[in-house]
Amino acid sequence: MTLTELKYLVAIADHGHFGRAAIAAGVSQPTLSAQLRKLEDYLGVELVERSRKGVRLTAAGERVVGHARRVLAEQQAILRLTRHRARPLEGPYRLGAIPTLSPYLLPTLLPVLKAAHGGLDLVVIEDLTDHLLALLDDGRLDAALVALPVEMRGRQAMALFDEGFLAVEPRAGDMAAGADGPIDAAELAATRLLVLADGHCLRDQVLAACARTVAAGDDFRAASLETLRELVAAGFGTTLVPALAAAAWRRSGETRLRFRPVIGPAGHRRIALVWRRGAGDADALALARVCRQAIPDAVQVVEDDAPSTDDSRHQMIAGTPDEDWAT
Repeated sequence: MTLTELKYLVAIADHGHFGRAAIAAGVSQPTLSAQLRKLEDYLGVELVERSRKGVRLTAAGERVVGHARRVLAEQQAILRLTRHRARPLEGPYRLGAIPTLSPYLLPTLLPVLKAAHGGLDLVVIEDLTDHLLALLDDGRLDAALVALPVEMRGRQAMALFDEGFLAVEPRAGDMAAGADGPIDAAELAATRLLVLADGHCLRDQVLAACARTVAAGDDFRAASLETLRELVAAGFGTTLVPALAAAAWRRSGETRLRFRPVIGPAGHRRIALVWRRGAGDADALALARVCRQAIPDAVQVVEDDAPSTDDSRHQMIAGTPDEDWAT
């Protein structure tokens, strides 16, 4: 059994087709098929079911692929450790980011990252937190930008910045001066709150900031902040957005909405870089340093330079700091 054979098996699992898997692996289809047969003969089990409709993994194949992904991830970690020890963040690197962050941070981060690490071959995957963490654990991601708290089982995290929430409301033409002032949970409780659909961590954070367990606007199950933006502008309710998104909307010339800082202990979220424990530490720490350098003024940098593997610490982070986020 070789790493190459495991690589081909994972390619088949990812693409569900011998031809596409061969192209992705950079070999001919007969070569890939022969190597898979060799792996099956060695293990004594059928890993892939072949039919005219395509290919799919057997139950044994599913289990083997899970282990194969972790083996290949450790291989990449060893290569980075030995080849790029003096200069981290060189070569392939797969970074995940949640969709309520990536459109608003990456345009600022990526140029700084490229300037600092010219040899980096970066691949960015945008997805929900649970999906990113699953990819991370399987070795298909090297690190992910997510909002805390998350479970630290087998993972470690470096907190990067705290991002305040702003309540977004339609801007009436006759709005009185000073109407853009702060808003607290008591006032938010009286609003028709629009939130993202289940699965977005921001949904739960917004409900917590508003001291709610459910949202009145659940008849609109929005999948993106941009959809919520249009719903609010059309007068369907109020939503809460992170500071980077609000800043981007303002830069775009948005005049239909007003933005009110949310005050209170839950009026923010903490963004962190998360990676597998003991895998690619030097790369992750270098990436965290660049992230902090590229952070816009709209958010507050976390100065703690020590990565954490402590679940209880990250559960506690969700309720700190106590600063007034209206400032």
